[in-house]
Amino acid sequence: MMKVLVVGSGGREHALVWKLAQSPEVTEIYCAPGNGGIGEIAQLVPINATDIDGMVSFSKEHHIDLVVVAPDDPLAMGMVDALEEAGIWAFGPRKNAAILESSKVFSKNLMKKYNIPTAGYQVFDNSQDAKEYVMQAKLPAVVKADGLALGKGVLICHTRDEAVQAVKCIMEDKKFGSAGQRIVVEEYITGPEVSVLAFTDGSTIKPMVSVQDHKRALDNDRGLNTGGMGTFTPSRFYNEAIAHECMETIFKPTIEAMNQEGRKFKGVLFFGLMLTENGPKLLEYNARFGDPEAQVVLPLLKTDLLKILMAIIHEELDKVDIQWHEDAAVCVVMASGGYPETYEKGFEITGLDQFSHQSDIMIFHAGTKKEGGRILTNGGRVLGVTARGSDLDEARQKAYGAVNRIHFKNAHYRRDIGIK
Repeated sequence: MMKVLVVGSGGREHALVWKLAQSPEVTEIYCAPGNGGIGEIAQLVPINATDIDGMVSFSKEHHIDLVVVAPDDPLAMGMVDALEEAGIWAFGPRKNAAILESSKVFSKNLMKKYNIPTAGYQVFDNSQDAKEYVMQAKLPAVVKADGLALGKGVLICHTRDEAVQAVKCIMEDKKFGSAGQRIVVEEYITGPEVSVLAFTDGSTIKPMVSVQDHKRALDNDRGLNTGGMGTFTPSRFYNEAIAHECMETIFKPTIEAMNQEGRKFKGVLFFGLMLTENGPKLLEYNARFGDPEAQVVLPLLKTDLLKILMAIIHEELDKVDIQWHEDAAVCVVMASGGYPETYEKGFEITGLDQFSHQSDIMIFHAGTKKEGGRILTNGGRVLGVTARGSDLDEARQKAYGAVNRIHFKNAHYRRDIGIK
């Protein structure tokens, strides 16, 4: 029997807590700092997700058996290392492996060194050289901040002026702070995008169901980049042949490359792929469950999640037979009007209590808080409304049916999730 602590406060963490709470081995579940929805199924702990000392102290005092470090920042800061050093089981990559996400320069150089297919690129650490380069580079070009930028540090530039402005914005105006001290300028490649998350213990790799993400704020992939406005599974493009090719050319070589570099990766590794005319290419890595990818993947997982996480920690993933439901899932993110820029908070959310008896609809809270018995908006992305169906059309219909029954002031959501 185990006491589990999940680190984080978003929709991904709500999905993880919800799934872990279903394990017969879990006796108590905590979440730090959590949110209004998570508080209904876990004990909330008022510790910031990046407070490493606070998490270690709480885990010792409360005899926590397992800490699941879900967000990118604490992973990049070495929270897993600190917990392990204190003798506490922790799920997630150590700092020297989480660099796959926390530095785009590191990850692009790794792909190049180990011949993992990706877009051509150049790295710059001063803006003058970068501006000179983009003035003659092939357009469109993609300008990326090196470090963590909440999924928003990628700018696609169609003109020279846009490219120069992107360099200025990241490197001179420091829009993403220290994440923009170095940048990567990439060639623009096209094709359907697909996300594949995989469980790995550093030797065995077990991919999850494929996911399609929607980064832009507005319908038809217009508007600003966000943390993600919705997801669906399975991808319409990712078939068995492509899955096999990705395993041989991208997934296995990545794990082997990290072992060669002395940076064994244990946790969930997220591959952002583009299916180009010249085969699958790797866009980027994330060192954890995606958000809102987790909100469609976890509802389709049949196997006890705790069992998988512990097998990864003990490097025995090859002994676990991971089973998935064969239906589809769609998640629509309901955001605050104005997101990803400025938005108001503190509006009451109504209609949430209608779905407790429906096993095919899950409401995952992201930016919410509970105050005086009411659930209020408390962030940019407020809710992830997930529905399962026999196929994507049915799941989509159910998800939007649920969205239409949930209300808060200035709610904004895309109406085209699950179509492409």
